[in-house]
Amino acid sequence: MYYKIDFEVAEIKLIYQNKVSVKDRSQVSSSLDAYQILLANWTEQLGFIEEFYILLLDRSNRVMGYYKVSQGSMAGTIVDPKVVFAAALKARTSAIILAHNHPSGNLYPSQADKALTQKLSKAGKLLELPILDHLILSPDGGYYSFADEGLIDS
Repeated sequence: MYYKIDFEVAEIKLIYQNKVSVKDRSQVSSSLDAYQILLANWTEQLGFIEEFYILLLDRSNRVMGYYKVSQGSMAGTIVDPKVVFAAALKARTSAIILAHNHPSGNLYPSQADKALTQKLSKAGKLLELPILDHLILSPDGGYYSFADEGLIDS
């Protein structure tokens, strides 16, 4: 019996295109800094559907970029940890800030929000990519910071 073995495989390319020089990157030194950067870059969907973003930071907590991880419905969005960390590793990130919006305007985290934050924080520790904060943004203005409330294990 003869089996043909195909040796061709797909090529995987990892590309990070930095368009902002290091000296021009915004620096995050508080949850307010992160909130203002996220708000300035959020889509017009802030009050319509839930979206989940990450801010990717260098060793000096300067923003290397942001990435939309998922977009869902009015009541939630699914976040795949593999997507979060694939983007972070691809960008050579040193730390991550998580963020999502609550179109309802409610700033308090759900149990699912808390569980996801713990799960991502635990994975980040294994990869030496700390989760510094998780922000919830409201279309009415304002935010909730997991770090400010002592809910991030760093």
